[in-house]
Amino acid sequence: MRLLHTSDWHLGRSFHGVGMLDAQRSFVDQLVARVQELSVDVVLIAGDVYDRALPGVDVVGLLDDALVRLTGAGARVVLTSGNHDSAIRLGFASRLLERGGVHLRTRLQELDVPLMLPLGSGPDNEQGPAVAIYGIPWLEPRLVADQLGVATASHFEVTRAATERIRADLAARSQSRTVHSVVLAHTFASGGISSDSERDLSIGGVGAVPLDLFAGFSYTALGHLHGRQALAPDVRYSGSPLAYSFSEAKHHKGAWLIDVDETGVTAVQEVLWAAPRKLAVLRGTLTELLESADHAWAEDAYCQITLTDAQRPAQAMEKLRARFPDTLVLGFDPEGVPASAKTSYSSRLAAAKDDLSVCCGFLEHVRGREPDEAERTVLTEALETVRLQGVSL
Repeated sequence: MRLLHTSDWHLGRSFHGVGMLDAQRSFVDQLVARVQELSVDVVLIAGDVYDRALPGVDVVGLLDDALVRLTGAGARVVLTSGNHDSAIRLGFASRLLERGGVHLRTRLQELDVPLMLPLGSGPDNEQGPAVAIYGIPWLEPRLVADQLGVATASHFEVTRAATERIRADLAARSQSRTVHSVVLAHTFASGGISSDSERDLSIGGVGAVPLDLFAGFSYTALGHLHGRQALAPDVRYSGSPLAYSFSEAKHHKGAWLIDVDETGVTAVQEVLWAAPRKLAVLRGTLTELLESADHAWAEDAYCQITLTDAQRPAQAMEKLRARFPDTLVLGFDPEGVPASAKTSYSSRLAAAKDDLSVCCGFLEHVRGREPDEAERTVLTEALETVRLQGVSL
């Protein structure tokens, strides 16, 4: 049996104001083609199918089209809800969809209700080896702690309770037959091992669960992080199928193809998706960026550009877009400028001691350099004139 682990489709998402629905349609085309080419039996989607709780009509239509085409290609689909999805809306008509080969796992009541698929064929098919596919949707601790019977509303505790339910069901099913387990989970998993002294981990202020909560499962298909990675041979993130930020510019987007037979998971291999557009993160002076042949490859890419000119060039975006038409983000980080000049304008404004400091700070923010003595004199005279006229600043 072959399973294809995907997650974080984020249908309906935009990229710095650019709609991505066409790129997402292209991904669906690739996905359906790979399902057919590789004879995939089950497509796993580990949460964040949509980018928002209330997706647009065209976005819902794209998911509908994807599910019809995948099941038409002979694959079942198992999907869970992520933190971007509305579990209630995504789970609508789940019993009806199951008849067509689409298995939704968006409710707590379904944590220990697996999709059971026999491995092999023959008269003892129902009693022979099988794979059990469980789904853990995104668990918001404050909302599900009581239902899961845990006293502490933390990501660790609710995830542990969920996996304990799965293990209990798995143990019962394994008494009469060999059952290999695949668990989908939309969560932030760390590489650490849990202990009583450090139960609830936090990375960047986001609750994380330790890796050993998934110990013992044949394969854990994770969603939530957008970079494809293996935390362990049997615990992996597939990542998002498309880059959704410039921080993902160096990612190689893809999925994991899992082979399972009567003995368990026999192989896990990568499947790559072709990117519809390149991403370029460029840095340099305006002249360097406009003239250097080294940047020719980025002319048809989505670009994030940081200018390092000592003074902010006039009409910088207009000039850059003459060469890089799809420059979406433009920043300034002047080289050779004191660190104080690089602090945010709001921070400098808050630290200003008088009206002259406010005016000088504004010029510094706009031009990337402090006012010279002549400019300070003009500003001082202008402020004094205003005060003599009795105008309150």
